[in-house]
Amino acid sequence: MTKKILGRIDKIDFPELKLKNVDVKIDTGAYTSAIHCSKIREENNKLYCIFEKKNHPNFKSGEIVFENYSYTDVKSSNGHKENRYKIKTTVVFFGKCYKINLTLSTRDDMKFPVLIGRQFLKQKFLVDVDSENQSFKQTINEHSNSIA
Repeated sequence: MTKKILGRIDKIDFPELKLKNVDVKIDTGAYTSAIHCSKIREENNKLYCIFEKKNHPNFKSGEIVFENYSYTDVKSSNGHKENRYKIKTTVVFFGKCYKINLTLSTRDDMKFPVLIGRQFLKQKFLVDVDSENQSFKQTINEHSNSIA
């Protein structure tokens, strides 16, 4: 199987989260993938989340409910360990849907609301740090070619 080449950043879709063209950072230094969650509450064995971030108009959802979720320990680059909620959802790269595990995190002080880590990237993609938006560019090109 030929691996697709991603750049250091991209714009992708999370159909189950009702998010399209979301800015993501591809981070080969991170093991897990993380998504900014502005409001989280756990009630009656369900997880209620709102995905919203200032300065990112494409990153805004209504309340999403997860019946299946777990917890995981995540170690940051500075060595701090944090216990986070983990969800499984679908992400679209190059027009293809993939399952992805995402930890829920407060990324208010980060430029990108989503970080894609090695656990997801391995065996699927290569990363060219000199390029950007490879999946998004292909999607735009395919869409413009289909309009005749």
